[in-house]
Amino acid sequence: MQNGAFDPIELPAVVWEQEQTRRILRERDIAGLFGLAVKYGASQVRIGTATGLGQPRVNAILRGNGTIKELAVIERIAAGLRLPDHARMILGLAPLDIASPTGDHDDEHEEQTTELINRLDAAAVVDATTVMILRTDTNNLRLLDRRLGGPAIADKMHAQMAQIERAHRHAIRPGLRAQLAHLLAETASLAGWQAINTLALNDAWTHYERAKAAALEADDPALLAYVSGEQAYVLMEVGRPAEATELLQHIHNQHRAKAPARLRTWLSAAEAEAAAVLGDQITCRAALDQATALLPEGDADPDMPYLSINAHHMARWRGNCLVRFGDPDTAEDLRSALAGMDGTYNRAESGVRCDLAHALLAAGDPEAAQPHIQRAQQLAIMTGSRRQRRRIDDLSKAVNHALGR
Repeated sequence: MQNGAFDPIELPAVVWEQEQTRRILRERDIAGLFGLAVKYGASQVRIGTATGLGQPRVNAILRGNGTIKELAVIERIAAGLRLPDHARMILGLAPLDIASPTGDHDDEHEEQTTELINRLDAAAVVDATTVMILRTDTNNLRLLDRRLGGPAIADKMHAQMAQIERAHRHAIRPGLRAQLAHLLAETASLAGWQAINTLALNDAWTHYERAKAAALEADDPALLAYVSGEQAYVLMEVGRPAEATELLQHIHNQHRAKAPARLRTWLSAAEAEAAAVLGDQITCRAALDQATALLPEGDADPDMPYLSINAHHMARWRGNCLVRFGDPDTAEDLRSALAGMDGTYNRAESGVRCDLAHALLAAGDPEAAQPHIQRAQQLAIMTGSRRQRRRIDDLSKAVNHALGR
């Protein structure tokens, strides 16, 4: 067996016929799968390369310090370990050979039929009250995310996503399935935003693709516009602000006639941010002015719990955008945003203080910037936001340089 980091991993065919392997597959025991690969000569580096996880994460999983529950990641693992179709099906994945997906594995087929019946029976007990409870759980996770950040609630998020996906995948009644699709889109979008903040950008993209598909099934144009717009932030983070701006403009034009005012406000503000990253001050200011003009009264709409934006949020957005162009009013906008925060948006507060420090530094007052940098760093560490910490590290160096340190 070859041992290069990029060589394909090939386990003996007999391995997939063993009862122990079938148990590992049925239980989606990823550590067990990796253990089999190691047993037959694959190094951790080789597994990490083949599955796209990287050696450190493979090592953590093998030591029992990591779990994999995202379907897209499990699919990558199955492809990287080159599972045959009957093994993929026990794992719960579709076969690759669509022309002949089943083969002659009668035992596996019987197990799959039993498992499908059990899942259909489990989904059948999900009713409107169950969906309401699941929706409450997602809303609570959204609040916890604002306060604590994604890493602190990662296990809860994984469990919530898995529960909603299981119920949705095997729901039969159309009305109930549509409700579950709507909830899946909201929850996947939240997971996508958490992934952006930890800079797990490939995972974020996958979450948004799942969210868009669910929003389409739910037949909710506003939700589809929102999750599509959030996906533009992935493009910004990977250095494609022009494409992010183009995407947001397309979404806004496509949904302009039916989108609620608060959603249009958010889309315009997001477009302004993408234009600011791009360095397009004219488009940025026009989008900010449009967002301000569209902003309705109140903080949120009951039918869009995933979207919260008010005058203070707009001040934060304006400051975040215009600080890039050295606007003299930026610091005042950011102070206004900071004063209006209610103490529950800890990750957002980190961003505001980072922007305010940037503005103060640009105005020639690094001493005034320093305490905001320090508080921003505390909040970014508390919420696990690698995205904010990256910005804070750069600003800290600039402030220290300005202070002669």
